[in-house]
Amino acid sequence: MSKISFHPLEPLRFPLINRFYKSHYPAGKAKKDEIIWVGENSSGIISCVRFKQFEHFQLLTGMLVHPDLRGNGIAKQLLTAINEQTTDLPCFCFAFSHLEKLYQDAGFVVISDSDLPESLASRIKRYRLSGKDLTPMCYQH
Repeated sequence: MSKISFHPLEPLRFPLINRFYKSHYPAGKAKKDEIIWVGENSSGIISCVRFKQFEHFQLLTGMLVHPDLRGNGIAKQLLTAINEQTTDLPCFCFAFSHLEKLYQDAGFVVISDSDLPESLASRIKRYRLSGKDLTPMCYQH
C-alpha cells in the first residue's frame, strides 16, 4: 500500500468527499460547515472523518475507510492524525459498539448519555430509535 497523507480537506475539493460517501457509505453526507479530514494515497481519497461544529464542542461523525482497505490500520492512523482537531474543542462521538475499542485506543472514553450536551443526547436517542447500536464517547487529552 502506498504512503497515506492525512490532512484537512481543501474547500475546493468538497464535491469529492460526497462522491466518496455515495460510493461507500450512502447514509453519510458531508456539509460545507463541517471540518473534514481525509486520508489519501496515490489512488486518491481512501478515508475520511467529519467534525460537526457546535458552539462549545464538536461531534466526530461519518468516519469511513474504503471497504477494500479496512483491517489495515487506516482508521487508527486517521484517528491519530486528527489529534490536533480533537483537542481544539471538546470532542464527542457516537461509536458503533463493535468500534468502541478503536476509539478507546485513540483516547476516547465511554460516557453516559447524561454526560452529553443536550443537543447530542437528543440526537443519540433518535439514532437509537432508528435501530443503531451506538455508544457515546468523549475524547480525553
